[in-house]
Amino acid sequence: MDTSGSLFVFSIFIHFLPYVSAKPPHILFIVADDYGWNDVGFRNPDVLTPNIDKLAHSGMVLNSSYVMPVCTPSRNSFMTGHYAFKSGLQHLAILPKQAACAPLNYTFLPQKLKELGYATHAIGKWHLGFCKWECTPTYRGFDTFFGFYNGQEDYYTLSVAGGKDFRDNRTPVNATGEYSTFLYARRAESIIKEHDASKPMYMYLPFQSVHEPLQVPQKYSDMYSKVHTESRRTYLGMVTAMDEAIGNITKALKTKGMFNDTLIIFTADNGGWITYAGNNYPLRGGKATVFEGGTRATAFVSGAGIQKSNYVYPGMIHAVDWMPTVLRAAGGTPDPTLDGIDQWDSLRTAGESKRTEFIYNIDDLRPEICGHAAIRMGDYKLVDGFPGFYQGWYKPDQVDYGLYEDVSTNYTRPFFDKVMLFNLKDDPNEHVDLSKKHPDIVKKLKSRLEYYHKQIVPANFPKNSASSAPTNYGGFWTPGWC
Repeated sequence: MDTSGSLFVFSIFIHFLPYVSAKPPHILFIVADDYGWNDVGFRNPDVLTPNIDKLAHSGMVLNSSYVMPVCTPSRNSFMTGHYAFKSGLQHLAILPKQAACAPLNYTFLPQKLKELGYATHAIGKWHLGFCKWECTPTYRGFDTFFGFYNGQEDYYTLSVAGGKDFRDNRTPVNATGEYSTFLYARRAESIIKEHDASKPMYMYLPFQSVHEPLQVPQKYSDMYSKVHTESRRTYLGMVTAMDEAIGNITKALKTKGMFNDTLIIFTADNGGWITYAGNNYPLRGGKATVFEGGTRATAFVSGAGIQKSNYVYPGMIHAVDWMPTVLRAAGGTPDPTLDGIDQWDSLRTAGESKRTEFIYNIDDLRPEICGHAAIRMGDYKLVDGFPGFYQGWYKPDQVDYGLYEDVSTNYTRPFFDKVMLFNLKDDPNEHVDLSKKHPDIVKKLKSRLEYYHKQIVPANFPKNSASSAPTNYGGFWTPGWC
């Protein structure tokens, strides 16, 4: 009997079945803070990142991976799969004295992974709120937490805004003077060494690096003696120190015999901060703008399940996609009502992205001054309102503390009723505004943007609370005041 036809049909059927790993992978999810598009060796040979480059080349560089313009909204998206404007977190980022956190009715990714048997660990910067304990990592699905609650702090004193901010789970930790990047790496190495490799592990590693303040042991900045500006030398030293930490962590995975079974995801949380030496050239703008320089992330995937290597993946991915994608890679079933799309099959096979549109942000808290919204549909991008400060194209020798542009309301008001349209396929660096040439496309994108705007949750951006003062809690920023 000739069964070739039946075998062919069966092979096609098998190919299109959802991927299920025989063994759930370990997952290492690394976030680099305020990391520029042009601040990695695989794009810029002047930057020393041998470990990041090696990992990226062993898998796929994600060339169209998008995040939010600033810290908190991106982290909310990573954890929940929801847009920030549906979470009330679309306006700037959570400040130390604000009684705000990621909505408690949302399920975080580690909570779902624990249901699948994962050990879950968070190391580094939280920045999703801490005014009550229920907002903090070990109440939101993480077995352990080692790091700080706020958005920034001194890398050596582990303090910010008049208070110390470092925890080992719930326990306050005093600084020892060690550079925090290496504190995080050593904790990650310790967890890996002690982990039962037969049980799947999820490690969320949101580095403090390379957010300001610009600080690094001098031997790292000395590697960039040919760089003219001190701030840029320091920043690049921070990049290389972070790269070294990542190298030490991957070495620990190899020593433990876990490396080949680990899926590694690396992403920035937003673009480089131009006035603090981050560089996104040739992209336009930077952190806190909805231009590509603020929202198109340096990112890659490698390791367990990723079938292609040394490849630049062109498919569109957004921060909200990571929650359902990681959950699927772990063997779970994502909630179909999320804003995020499960992209696991697309990534593991280097297949076509399932995403065709996304929202950069919708922020109407102060529309008369700095309100903005932006959407991408296919190749076209519409910016409605004020896109953010520092809107130019800045080469590496231009990003510095001394860079000055008008940041007054005289600068922002002209954008109140202005729209810009770009074709990102033909003009990825946003030089040519097509809004006057294609009013039909503007109308189409504005209509779609309005559809999303109807779903907005008012921004949760309260005034500072005196109850938050670290002097009430032994000098530490501590939950319990909201």
